[in-house]
Amino acid sequence: MDRRNFLQTAAGAVALAEAAVAQTPARPSLNSPALTSNEPRRKATMHCGTQHSHADEVLSVMSSLGVNHICSSDLSPQLDEKWSVEGLTALRERVEKHGLHLDMVPVPLPSAAIGKAPMGAVMLGKSPERDRQIEQIQQMIRNCAKAGIPAVKYNMSILGVVRLPQRTKGRGESMYSTWNYKEAPDKDKLTEAGNVSADEYWERIDYFLSRVVPVATESKVRMACHPHDPGMPEPEGYRGVHTVLGSPAGLKKFVAMHESPYHGLNFCQGTVSEMLQDPNKEIHDLIRYFGSRKKIFNVHFRNIHGKFSDFQETFPDAGSVNMIEAIRTYQEVGYPYMLMPDHVPQIPGDKGGAQAFAFAFGYIQALIQMLG
Repeated sequence: MDRRNFLQTAAGAVALAEAAVAQTPARPSLNSPALTSNEPRRKATMHCGTQHSHADEVLSVMSSLGVNHICSSDLSPQLDEKWSVEGLTALRERVEKHGLHLDMVPVPLPSAAIGKAPMGAVMLGKSPERDRQIEQIQQMIRNCAKAGIPAVKYNMSILGVVRLPQRTKGRGESMYSTWNYKEAPDKDKLTEAGNVSADEYWERIDYFLSRVVPVATESKVRMACHPHDPGMPEPEGYRGVHTVLGSPAGLKKFVAMHESPYHGLNFCQGTVSEMLQDPNKEIHDLIRYFGSRKKIFNVHFRNIHGKFSDFQETFPDAGSVNMIEAIRTYQEVGYPYMLMPDHVPQIPGDKGGAQAFAFAFGYIQALIQMLG
């Protein structure tokens, strides 16, 4: 899709989303789990963001859509000139020339399966390789601070993002990414990490946090960790791995470790919803728990249809969670950072998900405008 068609599609998505919000009652249900107090409504402090490419042609599209805050795409899998103060400063300044803010960059701990991870020794627990990799991440954080970049995101992943090989038919002709634990293949086929117990996983997480959180705190750079996607049943686990950041209890334990105002979550609402038996009811208490403690540094504002161990990733307005009520809960806790789309459905002919993302951007923008 060329840039003109992308923008035309995006403009239509904004109009559709605003119309949908306008037709929605202010309180869809008397049993709504969102804010019920008589406190004055706060003005929205959050903003629409993205984690698309930071190429100039993409930045031009984002600025035209009013998506003025971004997390960059991957920079480099190792400490090199792209991670130097000069390289990071040049990136930030180039983003700012488009009228955008560079709110966050990803350090090379992605949501990749361990066999493809660029700094795999960190989660494999292999020293001295992990010590060298952690030292590089420490320096990346220091350089971000000097370059004026306030946050980084990362994963503590071994399995990567796990889904079934086949998709589920969604709205119209779209197809939804799907997970069902009972139908999952290769449950007992070990990854390159072998068997990893919960205790071993926590040890590796603690080893990393104990060395990196003090650097982030000293540098005043927020570290946003993504939950495990999806969480796996216990005691079974999946492929020998026990996903300790795949449950509310695990995330609560995680943010309490090495306590710092710069240690928190890339709160993927879709992934957290995947942990729950009744996402529409339960997600609000978790937004409040982490939001009231100022532990949410970024939000992947996406929806699912289903529940723990059995779900599809949907359009934001087509899932189990009432996203209007969800954004009101973020407003309630005073969440001040990005809401960004993630994992959009697959549409025939939609190269790179451009049209699906345009719809999601418009939907998020309309909800933020609704808050006032």
